[in-house]
Amino acid sequence: MIVREYEKDEVTVQKVPLILMGGIAAISLVLTASVTLGFVERSSVPAEARAAAGVKPAQQRTLRFFDEADGTVRVEDGASGEVLSRFGQGEGGFVRATVRSLVHQRRIRGEGPKVAFELIEWDTGSLTLRDPVTGTSIEASSFGPDNHAIFANMLPGKASAK
Repeated sequence: MIVREYEKDEVTVQKVPLILMGGIAAISLVLTASVTLGFVERSSVPAEARAAAGVKPAQQRTLRFFDEADGTVRVEDGASGEVLSRFGQGEGGFVRATVRSLVHQRRIRGEGPKVAFELIEWDTGSLTLRDPVTGTSIEASSFGPDNHAIFANMLPGKASAK
């Protein structure tokens, strides 16, 4: 039997990558502390920013969304039941996704579709789709002009059934 002696392996750590990793951790801590202590402004919450700026609703409409048997999504005025728009299969992906996320929040809380959603156009031109049941809101204006236009067409005086 042959017995060999092995030299002890030394684990070497390069200093440059170690210093860089420490620098990244330090920068992260400094940035976090500067936001926490108020040196850097936090991201704006739209409702708070509007309240601080005195932005008021220009117009508002309640909306109800229905899934039809053929996969079409029908949008109705929450008060009158007037059909505002229809989105067939493969259409209205943004509307479908937006409403699904709001409905999901209602289901989590055990709430149903009794209360209509609110579409609010602010005097700045931005749009908010709000769920009065959960308090959840989606800023439709944040998703580009095409998606803004889809919801803007559902407002009073702009509605056109598809």
